[in-house]
Amino acid sequence: MLTKDRKFYKSFIRLALTLMAEQAVILSVNLADNLMLGAYSETALSGVAAVNQIQFVLQQLVYGVSNGMIVLGSQYWGQGRTGEIKKLSAIGAWASVALTALLFAAVSAFPHAALRLFTADAAIEAQGVRYLSIMRFSYGVFGLTTVMLGAMRIVESVRIALRVSVISLLVNVSINFLLIPGRLGFPELGVRGAAIGTLTARVVEFAIVAVWLFRREPKLKLRPRDFLRLDIPMLRDYARVCTPILFAALLWGVASAGQTMVLGHMDRSAIAAQSISNTLFLLLKVAAVGACSAASILIGKAVGEGDMDRVKAYARTLQVLFVGIGLALAALFAAVAFPLLRVYNISDETRRMARAFILIQTLTMFTMSYQMPVNAGIIRGGGDTRFILILDVLSLVVVVFPLALLSAFVWHASPVLVTFILNSDQIFKCIPAYLRVNSFRWVHKLTRE
Repeated sequence: MLTKDRKFYKSFIRLALTLMAEQAVILSVNLADNLMLGAYSETALSGVAAVNQIQFVLQQLVYGVSNGMIVLGSQYWGQGRTGEIKKLSAIGAWASVALTALLFAAVSAFPHAALRLFTADAAIEAQGVRYLSIMRFSYGVFGLTTVMLGAMRIVESVRIALRVSVISLLVNVSINFLLIPGRLGFPELGVRGAAIGTLTARVVEFAIVAVWLFRREPKLKLRPRDFLRLDIPMLRDYARVCTPILFAALLWGVASAGQTMVLGHMDRSAIAAQSISNTLFLLLKVAAVGACSAASILIGKAVGEGDMDRVKAYARTLQVLFVGIGLALAALFAAVAFPLLRVYNISDETRRMARAFILIQTLTMFTMSYQMPVNAGIIRGGGDTRFILILDVLSLVVVVFPLALLSAFVWHASPVLVTFILNSDQIFKCIPAYLRVNSFRWVHKLTRE
């Protein structure tokens, strides 16, 4: 039976819409790079697209750190224990610093090798290395900003994130406008100009969020010194909850990067076509991501409060909402994606391939909008962090990637068929998601007394 709790609907809509808008604006930073570079040079666009796959892996890992905080912290928030959330925030900050430092060191030492994972084209690789040489400095500030925003999400303080993201977008677009083609007396820097714009935007984000969190956030009342203290029992709890989330995030990040890796070694046009279709897909996907994050917070809070009847009613209601969101997103994606192709200065072959990718992603958008919020929102938010990892390992490692590699390099299938195979897990994961969520065996209390 669906819930009749008006407070739930208000909370879900407020959280979901705010998080959707925030993620949309964050991704608009990448969209600005994509559109401006697409009008500037297809080679520059492809080089940045390759680097963005490295960035995507980083984002998934940092989001994994943040999501581990949210899963455990939401249950403490349901109990009103903000002191425990402060301890989690410090652990998340140090975990983020460690991950971003490792990736920074790797891409600094082996930039060309990193780019060769995604393309065999020397011109694309050269553009990517130029972009990466600047973008790597954004990793640390991005990681810390994400953790600070995650701490505020736990206590349902989400409005500042949207405001910060809008400012970041304006900064990035302004710098891109001046530096990519060289306008108003500024030098023509191409991909370096795009990287400078994004790096500057990330630094501005970090500064605003830090000031807000430490001086104006009323629920947590965090101070910089709180991030210097590590609580060992909480660290053990966090590691137990977060380890499956991190592995799942890494697997998902590698899977997404693997798509570019496979296509980039098949056809020069494929990587540009994928970048074009993926940009809008990721922008609209934020609605599902926002719904997922909102569901995780509300379910975790209800589990922390110990109200099982409410947890069940929320889970059933959320599934209906997810299906409606999926239908709306698929229709919008199909309506907007095809006209958007006219903006790009690309070859006819790239344009034809992009159209085919858009058709595939229209179906993917609908199914993903159900299975992802169910798995990563309801089930994981309820305390079951292992199910999604097991499901991803079975679907991606056992089925999708072996089949895609065989199709691409043994059977020499078209990039369009390979792309369908690479996205197929978003379709068939709906079945185990439905069965698991309605069994209610995913409800686990994670907090200490």
